[in-house]
Amino acid sequence: MKTSDEDLALAAAGGDADAFATLLARHYDRVFRLAFRLTGRAERAEDLTQDICAALPVKTAGFRAQARFTTWLYRVVVNAAEDARRRHASHDRAAAGWGDVERLRRAEAAETAEAMDWLHHAMRSLPDELQDTLALTLDEEMTHADAADILGISEGTVSWRMSEIRKRLRAMRQEELAQ
Repeated sequence: MKTSDEDLALAAAGGDADAFATLLARHYDRVFRLAFRLTGRAERAEDLTQDICAALPVKTAGFRAQARFTTWLYRVVVNAAEDARRRHASHDRAAAGWGDVERLRRAEAAETAEAMDWLHHAMRSLPDELQDTLALTLDEEMTHADAADILGISEGTVSWRMSEIRKRLRAMRQEELAQ
């Protein structure tokens, strides 16, 4: 019989290394996929996933089983991605003025090196809250209610965001086709 994620998380919070290893084995790929959707870049997603895994033993102590483990874990990933965005924005502001040329050269080289499909490109152009919503509901078969729990918003807001995402993606596609 398979032990539930919630039971494993509670055991891991109590110091059970085997329970923690089982949780990581079950959810590592899922954490990476969400991190990739939130960051848009494989190397950032890898770094973010490693940072999350390194912090997870301490964070599991805060798991109270009031929600499903996956809901709690997705919230951890979304929070870590938001923190990473703020760090990168701070770094970019600090680099402005003395490193503009080098920063632009690196950004152009990274864009050239990456061969993203249309959806990932379009997704990155959406505001952060729309990206987060789309990343949670895309390909993960997550309901609007689950996404709402993770994002800390109402299910209606998730539904509105999805409608807004569809509208914006349609407009982007039409604009590209017209060019």
